[in-house]
Amino acid sequence: MQHKPQKRHKALQPLSREHHHGLLLSWKIRSGFSKNIEPKRIRVYADWFFKQHLIPHFDMEEAHIFPILEQNNELIKKALADHRRIKRLFAETDDDAKTLSKIEEELDKHIRFEERVLFPEIQKVATEGQMLQIEKIHQPEKFEDNLVDEFWR
Repeated sequence: MQHKPQKRHKALQPLSREHHHGLLLSWKIRSGFSKNIEPKRIRVYADWFFKQHLIPHFDMEEAHIFPILEQNNELIKKALADHRRIKRLFAETDDDAKTLSKIEEELDKHIRFEERVLFPEIQKVATEGQMLQIEKIHQPEKFEDNLVDEFWR
């Protein structure tokens, strides 16, 4: 089923670009598996990405984006539960292959949920003032990748 790209409010565009990089992480994990890359190598990159990009992204959403909807909103509850589950997965250290596989799947599903369901809902109810505030707080940073080990190439 083809999803036509959502028209994203300017204030949310940097977050959508960060989502794109999150989807690329999932792709890189899949790509590493398809090339039979040792899971430890993939894990090093995934952990770096988590610390550098996902944590600040989750913090931003939880502090400034999610509060636009009521706290007991089902979509917000789901997004927060997703964040907790993804953080727990990154904390697992037993079986890198199994954990990476779950991270890849959960992250992909979570980002698509935020892009297709949550963000459109937030855009519908957010005031222009709230959007301006997000724009002020969240300055897009140039994405710096970790190219020490480009296992996905």
